[in-house]
Amino acid sequence: MKYIIVTGGVMSGLGKGISMASIGRILKDHGYKIVPIKIDPYINIDAGTMNPYQHGEVYVLGDGTEVDLDLGHYERFMDVKLGREHNITTGVVYSAVIERERKGEYLGHTVQIIPHVTDEIKARIRKVATKGGADVCLVEIGGTVGDIESMPFLEAVRQMKLEEHENDFLFVHVTLVPFTTLHEQKTKPTQHSVKALRELGLQPDIIVCRGKEALKEDVKEKIAMFCNVSPGAVISAPDTEDIYEVPLLLEKEGIFSYIKERMRLKQLKEDHAWERMVERRKSCDDKKNFIAIVGKYAELEDSYLSIKEAIKHAATELGCKVDTKWVEAEDLKGEKDAHSLFYDVHGILVPGGFGARGAEGKIKAIEYVRENKIPFLGLCFGFQLAVIEAARNVAGLKDANSSELYETPHPVIDLLEEQRKVVKKGGTMRLGDYDVFIRRDTLAEEAYGKKKIVERHRHRYEVNPEYIETLKREGLVFSGTDRTGVRMVILEIPQHPFFFATQFHPEFRSRPNRPSPPFKAFLEACLRVRPI
Repeated sequence: MKYIIVTGGVMSGLGKGISMASIGRILKDHGYKIVPIKIDPYINIDAGTMNPYQHGEVYVLGDGTEVDLDLGHYERFMDVKLGREHNITTGVVYSAVIERERKGEYLGHTVQIIPHVTDEIKARIRKVATKGGADVCLVEIGGTVGDIESMPFLEAVRQMKLEEHENDFLFVHVTLVPFTTLHEQKTKPTQHSVKALRELGLQPDIIVCRGKEALKEDVKEKIAMFCNVSPGAVISAPDTEDIYEVPLLLEKEGIFSYIKERMRLKQLKEDHAWERMVERRKSCDDKKNFIAIVGKYAELEDSYLSIKEAIKHAATELGCKVDTKWVEAEDLKGEKDAHSLFYDVHGILVPGGFGARGAEGKIKAIEYVRENKIPFLGLCFGFQLAVIEAARNVAGLKDANSSELYETPHPVIDLLEEQRKVVKKGGTMRLGDYDVFIRRDTLAEEAYGKKKIVERHRHRYEVNPEYIETLKREGLVFSGTDRTGVRMVILEIPQHPFFFATQFHPEFRSRPNRPSPPFKAFLEACLRVRPI
């Protein structure tokens, strides 16, 4: 088994996740089977309870695990399906060690960071690598070198390097080369970052240098000399207009040639599908969709990262460009005229979210699209709010709401009867991949071209079965359900140019070469319908 470990220095948010996802894409395009692992040093068991303002979106894997957004990059770039074992957190590791100690499995030994915690980390990495049957296991260690939280993980991989064959282990360090006001590229942050790494017993084999512009050759040579690597191991990774260009950029810099030589990999095949996809993106014509996204975390676009990427995927397939207008849901509260925000858009998307804040603003946006015949895509909470808006303004149930938000005489969104019993016992949400069954002769069937699909969910509350017939009489069509037919998961309005909402999150399964059907259908509608 070959291992590539990706670490970061200087500051967070440099692009370790994109760098590792790109390396994985490059290896896959050269015929190697890869398996990625993300290590998150926080004490949380998973990312499910984290505020998007602090950590970006919560990404959901097929088995229902709520994880860091970097695993979304892995799935999109490497086109792999990941599960709980591919995300290792401090909380998971320490919980397992403490549980073993309570069971007496350490036979009276004093339980310590070394060897017990580090052994647990190493065992988890090796188990995932072996189970995946991969040629190369890629491991990203979150945070930056020097963070106290990262120390046990860095020590664990230091030990692994000693235990594995020298050619089977490679360290990639992602760092920053900033500019001064005089436009001079400074290497000192990189030097200090590598120094901190070497003090922990780790020598980087490759240094990926992030910056606004490509590294000058003399800067590359300086970094190589002071960081004890060859000049060919210093990879320039300047900012790009499109993250999907990064694998091509790194390959052009020679990263695969260096990895192949250093790890003694055999030359296999070459697949150019990714390169063709990037070329399609560059060649998109000037037909532009102007999309408004109405969210409660609109100030931080990473809160809706998968939605942004799904829009890109669909636009690439359709050969068009998309400009996005981010609208804070609370700006729509009260008497503010929605037309002043939406008069120039071609479509409106209302994404998921939890809690009452911003809900009324989103409902006002949905009312606007329904009345003004503007293409609409609602996701998860956006689906539920579309039901509430129709119940209030079409079915005449003025106090209709979700029991998750407020007490209401008309809980059109509520817990199902069997859920009430489970929730009292601390049950969790409906998470991960579930089958969806689609009605014939519907927009959903047209979009998917199938009668049965699989999509990812992240919610607890459902459309209340007591109100379904009332809503149907008012022209709403529930075109997708679960296997039992009790849970409504797709909503559409046939009399509207495009009114489509899903209880699930189709953005999580969208891929650069396989766009999500709802997103593609939404953009197609936006191209057809041009509101004044």
